[in-house]
Amino acid sequence: MTTWEGIDEFVSVAELGQFSAAAQRLGISSSHVSRQVARLEDRLQTRLLYRSTRKVSLTEAGVTFLAHCQRLIDARDEAMQAVTDLGGSPKGLLRVTCAVAYGEDFIMPLLNDFMQQHPQLKIEMTLTNQMLDLLHGSYDLAIRLGRLQDSSMIATRLAPRRMYLCAAPSYLQRHGAPHSLSELPRHNCLLGSSDTWHFQQRGKETPMRVQGNWQCNSGKAVLEAALRGFGLCQLPDYYVREHLHRGTLRALLSQHEPPHTGVWALYPQQRHLSPKVRQVVTLLKEGLARRSEYQSAEQSGVSC
Repeated sequence: MTTWEGIDEFVSVAELGQFSAAAQRLGISSSHVSRQVARLEDRLQTRLLYRSTRKVSLTEAGVTFLAHCQRLIDARDEAMQAVTDLGGSPKGLLRVTCAVAYGEDFIMPLLNDFMQQHPQLKIEMTLTNQMLDLLHGSYDLAIRLGRLQDSSMIATRLAPRRMYLCAAPSYLQRHGAPHSLSELPRHNCLLGSSDTWHFQQRGKETPMRVQGNWQCNSGKAVLEAALRGFGLCQLPDYYVREHLHRGTLRALLSQHEPPHTGVWALYPQQRHLSPKVRQVVTLLKEGLARRSEYQSAEQSGVSC
């Protein structure tokens, strides 16, 4: 028996809140996890976890012990990774999740470039518009868009995200352009996954409920409807920048444009950032910066 026995199992249970989830993360049986944690408690002569049929929670001693163990594991993993990295190219499995449309158009081409450079790497991408739990799903990295919710994750901004209120010239010829937020209720608004749009007024962000006769939870579909002159839309720059440049869409109420948000890379806080994750985050940041959708308005000729 070594002093390390039970520590990985205890940390996984504490972070995930379940023996079964910890077992899945570690690739062992739940009974083995339970035995190892129990033996660890026996060695320490201290209860670390409160167990019930539905959940597991930390005792006061468990909270203290967890913080120390996480630092120990981080240091151990960093030491082992430092030696492994001497071999050169990133290896092993990299699990990533991202929203469907953005992942298909922006992230996967860059990940394919990364894998082509590092053929010993295995990439597993989950494209979904659901907000997946990185720890329970054992993901190395998540790409998130817009405003981040409070999280225990570390976030690195990959690119800006600027929202535009737009309409096609054909719609504006028939209905005119709104000149103030108070005029929006008179216009047909093309809704995505939410009926609340965000603007800026008197230096403060202002949410506003809008309405219309069309709704779809796909940004591409909203864009297509706007281009056909069905109504106003509010979409991120990477959907509309090219169309604003061509004149097939016009930007509206630029004085009320909401504060810029971002495209983010999220990864678990309590783990050493592995070289493969660090390298892919750098590649994504540099690759997105080269996209025409992220060039500045001055460079792309967009007039608001």
